Amino acid sequence: MERIRTSGLAIAEPRAPGGVEVREAQIRVLSPAPAGLPFDLFRPTIGAALPTILDHAAVALRHPRRRAAFQLMDASVAAYRAALRAEGFTEVFTPKIVATATESGATCFRLDYFGQVAYLAQSPQLYKQMLVGVFERVFEVAPVFRAEPHDTPRHLNEYVSLDAEMGFITDHRDVMALLERVVSAMARAAGEHPAAPQAGARLPVAVPAAFPALHFSEALELLANEFGPDVLAEPDLAPARPTYSNSFDLLFRGLELATGGQRLHRHEDYESAMRERRIEAGPFAGYLEAFCYGMSPHGGFAIGLERWVQQVVGASNLRETTLFPRDLNRLLP
Repeated sequence: MERIRTSGLAIAEPRAPGGVEVREAQIRVLSPAPAGLPFDLFRPTIGAALPTILDHAAVALRHPRRRAAFQLMDASVAAYRAALRAEGFTEVFTPKIVATATESGATCFRLDYFGQVAYLAQSPQLYKQMLVGVFERVFEVAPVFRAEPHDTPRHLNEYVSLDAEMGFITDHRDVMALLERVVSAMARAAGEHPAAPQAGARLPVAVPAAFPALHFSEALELLANEFGPDVLAEPDLAPARPTYSNSFDLLFRGLELATGGQRLHRHEDYESAMRERRIEAGPFAGYLEAFCYGMSPHGGFAIGLERWVQQVVGASNLRETTLFPRDLNRLLP
C-alpha cells in the first residue's frame, strides 16, 4: 500500500464515491510500499480474524469502517467534556501511579517505584473525591488498569474511563440525572457525526429525558419470576443486610456501561467503615485528610468509553473499539 498525493480538477459526480470525481489527475508516489497488505482494505469489512486484525493494527485502522468508529469515540468524548463544562465542572488530571490500591489488591498491577511498592491506578476515585473539596465538580478522561485475568469479549486490562464527581447532592438520584444528561449529549454527538453511517452506528431514535430505572428489589423479583425463586439463593443476589446502598449501574443494550452512586462524606463514617472491615487507615491518610476539614455530600460515576462505542457501533468484541488493546495475552503492538 503506497502513499500517494493526487492533484487534479474536482468535478461533482453523483455516481462517484463521495459524489466527486477527480479529472486530469496527477499522481505522485510519496512512499512506496515494500510488501503487500496483510488483508484487503477496499472491501466493506476486513476479511480477517480479529487476532490478525489486531496484530496489524497500524494497517487495519486505515479501513474506513474501523477508522469511523474511533471518530465517533472522539465525538463522544468531546460531547462528554462539553456537557460537563456547561454544568460548571473542571477537568482534572490525577496520578496513574499510586501508593495504595483503590480496590482489592489482587486486581492491581504492582510496580517497583524506586524501591517502593506502587500500583497502576484502578480508578481516580480517591483523588476525584478529594478534589470535590477543592473544585466542587470535577471530571477526568484517562486510562485505568485492572489486573483481572479475564479473557472475554467485554473486558480489557487497560481502558479509558470517563469519571465525574460532584458535591452538594441530595442523594444518588442527582448523580443519575447528571449521567442521563451526559449520555444523551454523547448519543446526539455520535449520531450527528458524518462518520456515523460508515461506522454502522445504531443509536436510539429518541433518548428519553429520564432513563427507565429499576430498583434492585424489583430486579430480583423479575429474576425470580423468570428463572424461579431458587435464583434468589445465589450469594450475589441475596445480600445478608436488608438495607440498600445509594448506588446504581447503567445498562445499555444489556451491557453495563456506567456505575456510580453517593459516597460517604463524614470523616467518622470512614473511620467506622475501616474498623468494620479491618482496613489500616495509615495508607489512606492523605485521602482521609480531605474529610477532616469539611466535605459536602457528593457522588459520581464512571463510564467505560470503549464499551460505549462498542454498543454504539454494534461490535461483538471490545477489542474492536480499542485502538491498541491490552488484555490477558496482548502487549503488542
